[in-house]
Amino acid sequence: MLNLILFGPPGSGKGTQSSKLIEHYQLCHLSTGDIFRANMKEGTELGKLAQSYIDQGNLVPDEVTIKMLESEVQKAGDVKGFIFDGFPRTTAQAVALDQFLSSRNEPITIMTALNVPEEELVTRLMKRGEDSGRADDSDESVIRNRISVYQEQTAIVASHYEAQHKYEAVNGVGTVDEVFDRLCEAIDVVA
Repeated sequence: MLNLILFGPPGSGKGTQSSKLIEHYQLCHLSTGDIFRANMKEGTELGKLAQSYIDQGNLVPDEVTIKMLESEVQKAGDVKGFIFDGFPRTTAQAVALDQFLSSRNEPITIMTALNVPEEELVTRLMKRGEDSGRADDSDESVIRNRISVYQEQTAIVASHYEAQHKYEAVNGVGTVDEVFDRLCEAIDVVA
């Protein structure tokens, strides 16, 4: 089973690359952003709580995120593997994910991290905000706060997987296909 964490700051291309990786490796896509948005749209208690944090550009608390994700993994049934998009975002989440997957005898195979300069991220997110109407992508100060929160609180998660020799940084600048090829090269070494 291939369990992949696709990692990177907001706007790094995780969603775009996830689609290609899912098709290529036949994985089940688990995007915390999509899971949050579905719960928010349905007006679930967890969704309302998540919305209050997202609106301010902050991370959703670990216990909320983990409950949502475990539920989605259990719903998936028999799959060839998972791609975790936007998760884990904290070391506590990484430890919880490792424990949960170990209980299923399905450890993380690799974390690939998309590296993109901050100004490129802001440009991408502002464009996405124009195209999608997402409020969290339309305000530059919220975007910069999200990137700052990622750098301060999330980027450190990479060290958790580096210690397990499961981390690979990938240049996230270039065409969609160029970035995809780089991701596949990193994944194929360990898959």
